[in-house]
Amino acid sequence: MFFDHCQCKIAAPLYNQLCTNKTNVSTYAFCYYAGAYMAKIKIFSTAEQNSFESPPVFNSIERKRFFTLPLALTASIEKFKTPTNKVCFLVSAGYFKAKNRFFARQFHQVDIEFISKQIGINPDDVQPNKYNKETYRRHQKIILNYFGFSSFDTLAMVFAKTEVDLMVQVQFRTKLILLEIIQVLTRKKIALPNYNVLFTLITDMVNQYQKSLNQTIKSNLSQQQQEQLDDLLTKVPGTGSADKWRYQITLLKKASQSLRPAKIKENVTDLNDLLALYLEFKPVITQLGLSYECLRYYAQSVIKSQVHQIFRREEDDRYLHLLSFIVYQTLKLQDMLADTMLLAVQATINSTTKEHRDHYYNERESREKSVSYLVDDLQKGFLGTIATIKAIIANTELTADKKVTEIAATVNLREAKKKNVQKKLDTFKSDIKNIQQGTDYYDQLEKNSIKLQNRVASIVRQSTFNSSCAKPLLLDAILHYQQNLGEVDKNAPIEFLTPEQGRLIFDSYGKFRVSLYKALLYIAIASAIKSGALNLIHSEKYRSFDDYMIQKTDWNENHKEYLKRADLSQYADCTATLKQLSQEVDISYKETNKNFIDGSNTYLTFRANGTFHVSTPKLEDNDSQPLSSIFPDKKYIPLLEALATVDKEANFIEEFEHWQMKYQKPKPANKVFFAGIMAYGCDIGHRKFAQISKQINETELDNTINWYFSLDNVRAANDCVLQYMDKMEVPNIYRSQTDLLHTSSDGQKYGVSVDSLNANYSFKYLGKDKGVSVMSFIDMRQMIWYSNVVSSSEREAAYVIDGLMYNDVIKSDIHSTDTHGYSEVIFGVLYLLGYIFAPRIKGLGRQKLYGFTGQEIIDNEAKGFKPHKYINEDIIESQWDEILRFVATIKLKVTTASQLFRRLNSYSNQHPLYKALKEFGKIPKTLFILKYVDECPFRQSIEKQLNKVEGSHKLAKAISLGNDHAFLQGDKEEQEIAESCRRLIKNSLVCWNYLYLSKEIKSEIDDERKQALIDCIKNDSAMRWRHFNLGGEYDFSDEKMVDSVGL
Repeated sequence: MFFDHCQCKIAAPLYNQLCTNKTNVSTYAFCYYAGAYMAKIKIFSTAEQNSFESPPVFNSIERKRFFTLPLALTASIEKFKTPTNKVCFLVSAGYFKAKNRFFARQFHQVDIEFISKQIGINPDDVQPNKYNKETYRRHQKIILNYFGFSSFDTLAMVFAKTEVDLMVQVQFRTKLILLEIIQVLTRKKIALPNYNVLFTLITDMVNQYQKSLNQTIKSNLSQQQQEQLDDLLTKVPGTGSADKWRYQITLLKKASQSLRPAKIKENVTDLNDLLALYLEFKPVITQLGLSYECLRYYAQSVIKSQVHQIFRREEDDRYLHLLSFIVYQTLKLQDMLADTMLLAVQATINSTTKEHRDHYYNERESREKSVSYLVDDLQKGFLGTIATIKAIIANTELTADKKVTEIAATVNLREAKKKNVQKKLDTFKSDIKNIQQGTDYYDQLEKNSIKLQNRVASIVRQSTFNSSCAKPLLLDAILHYQQNLGEVDKNAPIEFLTPEQGRLIFDSYGKFRVSLYKALLYIAIASAIKSGALNLIHSEKYRSFDDYMIQKTDWNENHKEYLKRADLSQYADCTATLKQLSQEVDISYKETNKNFIDGSNTYLTFRANGTFHVSTPKLEDNDSQPLSSIFPDKKYIPLLEALATVDKEANFIEEFEHWQMKYQKPKPANKVFFAGIMAYGCDIGHRKFAQISKQINETELDNTINWYFSLDNVRAANDCVLQYMDKMEVPNIYRSQTDLLHTSSDGQKYGVSVDSLNANYSFKYLGKDKGVSVMSFIDMRQMIWYSNVVSSSEREAAYVIDGLMYNDVIKSDIHSTDTHGYSEVIFGVLYLLGYIFAPRIKGLGRQKLYGFTGQEIIDNEAKGFKPHKYINEDIIESQWDEILRFVATIKLKVTTASQLFRRLNSYSNQHPLYKALKEFGKIPKTLFILKYVDECPFRQSIEKQLNKVEGSHKLAKAISLGNDHAFLQGDKEEQEIAESCRRLIKNSLVCWNYLYLSKEIKSEIDDERKQALIDCIKNDSAMRWRHFNLGGEYDFSDEKMVDSVGL
């Protein structure tokens, strides 16, 4: 394999971890870059560097938090002689507590005044300019010793150098490396040095690594291979009539998202071309050892560039980019074709099931009539014959011989009718047999097979599967299919089929049903790919489950280190962990039952069938005025003005950096970025937006979006606004406890107006159209801190963990979802990750509660809760190490939780890890339910928080006005860029509201009216938008009423 997610004990967590700290860059250093000197490497902007080198700016809540120091530390000042030394020592300790570094005797006056007041010193007696270096150095040693940190000395430098050396092999974004080494040093309890030390360290390591790549290219790429790569930049005949000649690389840049057979075959052809190149250059690619993130960086540079821009690169640099492009596009296109096959197979299954069901119901009336006629014939035939025979016997005028003759004639007469009845009976039996055996279903599947073959056959023929798989019989069938170029006959392997399918693959005459066989083969392949039983070789998305985990050998060798890094050391001992949870469950049962039995919990009732019901009263209404009355009512604030105002405060446009690190030309004007944000976020499209806007050039906007609007950049811009709001005082009015942050998430359905492999059907929300689900995460202060776009057919539960793990600004303590965001496995994983999971579960009263064997929870005769079942500790203990490896993989961001769960859920009934996670999750789920039914304020807080995400959905709909609430993008990443732009607009509007409310509070001099305004904010939502103009402005000048197209 050309790269390894777990190259070493530090590299494994870095692959995704580095990619989550999304911010931008700009202090420069000269850097050697794959054969040519880079103009400059950018890391922090001037503002960011100043922020790093300056003491933290606290709000009132943070000031209390960081300057509330332990008695042991505050007692140290008793031996200090001067007020200056005492106050400066405590301020330095508070700054270090917050930032893990010292700030060269820099102090904010407001902090000096706060500490002085705390210890009874007159602030005027504190003179920081007399706080000398020697005293400061002694104080640093005391502070370091107390917090258990070491200084950044020579040994620390060697350690940091080793860590950064490994980081640059999996991440080329220098700012992300800087942020990560800060985290690594903090975890190692090493005080952070100044910015220039880290800056020089990173640029040196990047130089070294890029020199090694350059040397690898020189040593391993032959002249013929160089020419072969350069051929990608030459023109070849195009496929369209309007473009007879196109560059070869242009044809390979963009794959189709369509499920139309012709488009699929074009993708397959492109993949075959890419695979041929990949195999040709595989030795060089292996030698380079580029991580997926580095491949993506270089490849995207090629995708975004025009051919002449690629040509301008130095040779080694150009070849490095082209090789990365070949590998990245191979993986991406293979995954797209696998997605195509899964969607096509699922569509065939859905249509076959529907047609079979419709056919069954359509034929039901006919079957009922046939049964009625058959019964009538049987009754008439049998009873009529008996009656005639009885009449013959009773006829005294007939002799015995005559009676025998007439009875025989009667029986013979009925024999002719019997054949017709028997025929109807046989037909009825056959119909029933077909229904019982599902023969009709397979007949319908056979009819639909040709349509499926047109979409899937070429994909199966070219896919390369790993020989180590869980379904060798299926792999044999695939290889037979491929070796025969998709042509199969009765000699094709059928051992992978079920006994029923194996029987039905031959018709009643013994003829092999080729179309049915192929359909069953495709279905089996799709199922195996989804479950991980079959793994694609040239894929990033469909590899084996274990490939996404921290490597087992690495885990075993560095077990303690991984547990420490993932903050899981406290759970290392499974027996001790379960014992602690057993005690918590025991206490929880007893307290909940006690409150019910003594009448303290009046909202809980038990039904006769053993289930329960708990009601949640609404929060009391308040008399404060609505918040909407505070905002401007005689002026509508244009969206552009709101964005520009917030950017002036938060400076989020700085986060939009050019994709290429070395790009040094001036950035476009801010208005171009605002235009791009609005075009994406409002679902208008940037070309249309440029044409309907003044002072926006379409070419400039197109170029800006191409190079600056990456998903990382837009998410970083959101984080910038969030960080600004997080420092404000007004948002914290919504916090009931300063040290507890409640968050929630929910999905919202959107249509997709173009072909998209990420879209799927959701009849409940989208009717007959395809669409996606946008997952939004919001905290109790209305800050929308994460969002992603998933297929509308996917369950949202696994993506809950993604949102909680992939944001470094908002740190949730309690997280709530609706039922679709919950599962017992999610309960278990979130417990180990350190989150309180508090979902709103539909049908809560029917949920099973669990206990530990040997617990005496309640007298069997008493009222209250009892365990329905007991935890199987053996299942958990047998998989405990794998559970910890699974959770550490998520915590250290080696792989996303959704990727792991996609694999695990597909074969959950068999996978022992899934069984163990589910069994473990029953414990925190039981604890949650008992707490939920026992504490009314807890239930009310969940309802209140879930209402906030509903408000976010409404604002999103108000913003999405350009395309009937549907995405204009087909690619998943493009959809997420558009969604992140919409989220940036939402956050900016909320931030504007907080700025306005802060101004109103500050300008109010009457304390009573000021408190009334604060109460108004507390009892309402800051997510108000009626005072904004989201619909644009209209020009009714005379020239705009003149026909412009000559009608």
